[in-house]
Amino acid sequence: MNIEETSRFVRLRVELVLEIEDPGALTKAALRRLAAETDMPADERVHAEGAVTEDTAEALASLIDPFDLVSEVPGVDLAQASWSSEPIDYDPDSPDWDLDEDDVDEDDEDEGADGVS
Repeated sequence: MNIEETSRFVRLRVELVLEIEDPGALTKAALRRLAAETDMPADERVHAEGAVTEDTAEALASLIDPFDLVSEVPGVDLAQASWSSEPIDYDPDSPDWDLDEDDVDEDDEDEGADGVS
C-alpha cells in the first residue's frame, strides 16, 4: 500500500511572491478587517493594529485566510493550516526564483524514485 491508499490527509504547499504596490491600501484593509472583529480583546487588538501598521508583511498575513482557498472545494475539509509572510529580496531573472523547478524535501531524497523508502 502506498500513502495515497492509507491516508486521507494531503499536504498542499503553495509559495507565492507578491508585489506590494500600495502599502497604505494594504494597511488600511488590514485595519478594517481588525475593526470588524468584534470578539477580539482590546489588548490583542492594540497589538495586532500595531503589527499591521508597522509591517506590510504582517498586514498581508492578517488578510490571507487559508480556509478561503479551500472552502469551496468539494469533498475537502481544512484540518490544519499555517502561513507566514516576510519581506524578501526578489529578482525574477535570478535562477534562484525558478518556479518550475521541482522542490525536493529531505524526506523525498531518502525515498527511491518510486516514492518508497
